[in-house]
Amino acid sequence: MTRVYALLAAAVVVVGLAAGTVFGMRQASGDPFADCRGSTVAGGTAAIGGPFALTDGEGRRVTDAQAITGPTLVYFGYSFCPDVCPMDLSRNALAAAELAERGTKVGQVFVTIDPERDTPAVIRDFTAAFDPGLLGLTGTPEEIAVAAKAYKVYYRKADDDPKFYLMDHSTFTYLMAPGTGFLEFYPSEMSPEAVADSVACYAARL
Repeated sequence: MTRVYALLAAAVVVVGLAAGTVFGMRQASGDPFADCRGSTVAGGTAAIGGPFALTDGEGRRVTDAQAITGPTLVYFGYSFCPDVCPMDLSRNALAAAELAERGTKVGQVFVTIDPERDTPAVIRDFTAAFDPGLLGLTGTPEEIAVAAKAYKVYYRKADDDPKFYLMDHSTFTYLMAPGTGFLEFYPSEMSPEAVADSVACYAARL
């Protein structure tokens, strides 16, 4: 049921993103990333991303500028997620590994939408299971809300179980870059190879 809610939420976000950026897509003239575009969202024209200050797995404060120092895959989810989050993060790690083999470095960031359970220690252990290069971030509910709003992320508690509740949330991975901002988003069904190809295209033009 959680996956169904996540897919529905993702569809809502896609419609919103596309509707808000069609005009930007029409301004393709001079777009250095025109050949890379795989979505209806024009990178750099969509209001996706923004400043945040969160906490990593070691308890250190991390800003968006510190987290995004090059092409970076940013994903919002939670450690208790039973299905889509582990699959997406594994896919992103495989894409990053393939890119590394091609000589392209891409950062990976995971931001929890469940700060109540995802303490720095939980985030540290969770992200380490996918890739040592995956930066996990948590914070107060207010700090998470700021980051999620900036990235147009939908999330909410799916039930009232005090300990084992699930979270409904959108499931996009965002490609961000310093100075440029939002470049592209990748849905869950996209393969590691396709993500790697897309990231490589953008990275070559940064």
